[in-house]
Amino acid sequence: MIPAGVQVFVALEPVDMRRGFERLSAMVRERMGYEPRSGALFVFIGRRHQLVKILFADATGICVFAKRLDKGVFSLPASPAADASHVEVDEATLDALLDGLDLAPSTERSTRRSPRPRVQ
Repeated sequence: MIPAGVQVFVALEPVDMRRGFERLSAMVRERMGYEPRSGALFVFIGRRHQLVKILFADATGICVFAKRLDKGVFSLPASPAADASHVEVDEATLDALLDGLDLAPSTERSTRRSPRPRVQ
């Protein structure tokens, strides 16, 4: 669905989801340092992590896509630096984010047990 080669930037600071086209565009310019009409996707997650909005511009105008999960919350990707305002992600990470999967790196490795033999 996303055209090949499109950059995807995720804002790491939660956003007031009442913001629309103009205020999200201003955030892209002021906090991320990009032009909203660059053709990239800019992803914003709400304060309660229940809603995500994606700002995208093409040759004809600006679009805002929104998604709310039926269950669970959205997870932010790991920050590359303590003072980072955004992170660039690939299409697979964006898909995982939009599916509500946990993007935080796991500190514990899950141990997988081998199945017990069946007693007959």
